[in-house]
Amino acid sequence: MGEKVIGLRETERGLKPHFVLVHGIGGGGWCWYKIRCLMENSGYRVSCVDLRSAGIDQTHADSLLSFDDYNKPLIDFMSALPDNEQIILVGHSAGGLSVTEATHKFAKKIRLVVYVAATMLKLGYMTEEDVKDGVPDLSEYGDVYELGFGLGPDQPPTSALVKKEYQRKIIYHLSPHEDSTLAAMLLRPGPIKAIQSARFVAVADEDHNVDKVPRIYIKTLYDRVVKPEQQAAMIKRWPPSDVYVLDSDHSPFFSTPFLLFGLLVKAVASFGFGLNHL
Repeated sequence: MGEKVIGLRETERGLKPHFVLVHGIGGGGWCWYKIRCLMENSGYRVSCVDLRSAGIDQTHADSLLSFDDYNKPLIDFMSALPDNEQIILVGHSAGGLSVTEATHKFAKKIRLVVYVAATMLKLGYMTEEDVKDGVPDLSEYGDVYELGFGLGPDQPPTSALVKKEYQRKIIYHLSPHEDSTLAAMLLRPGPIKAIQSARFVAVADEDHNVDKVPRIYIKTLYDRVVKPEQQAAMIKRWPPSDVYVLDSDHSPFFSTPFLLFGLLVKAVASFGFGLNHL
């Protein structure tokens, strides 16, 4: 009941929804530049978070060994939000893990979570099935990663970056060349050891119940990273409130920005903000 009251007050004040956009591994807030422009030109409030070692954050990926460290910027952002504000939280790719953790911790501050070609696992990487469904398998393309070994050459890798010659073919094959060129300049190694340690504890109380927050999944039909069968498996195991579909590659914020923007607006209209404020 409390959540609905908050939503009504926001609408009564004439405030448009506040979108918080979370990038995937190796990316940064810059990934969302087209979506941010479309949203702000339409009057929405938008925040793009840089997780640690991403975007303009200066942390080295090989120094991050826990998911809590990696995801700290988002958790700090959520902590600083006023208690009476509810946001729309959007995660892309591995950013799905980030938004899931935030939902476990701050369910009352989140109106809706949207997973865009994202890892959607309720408890993170708890089982082999979670890894199969949620971790990209790019082995069909060959030796595609530049790996970092922050713990030493005899230990598992701590960071990974898709080599430049494979980035367009795998991540951006339907995107404009300008955007894949920009991405090649800005992508940074992602802290894979930290991300693969993502595990969450479900809490049943009202303030932290992750299942109380509506979820939308946006499937990307021509995705070569989080493949359509992986997306379908995660949707089946933890069914969201609704599923939308885009004819896009793994990066719809580049390849189909107007359609992605339209689906985000549609999602918000379906879950609690009056159409007159959209």
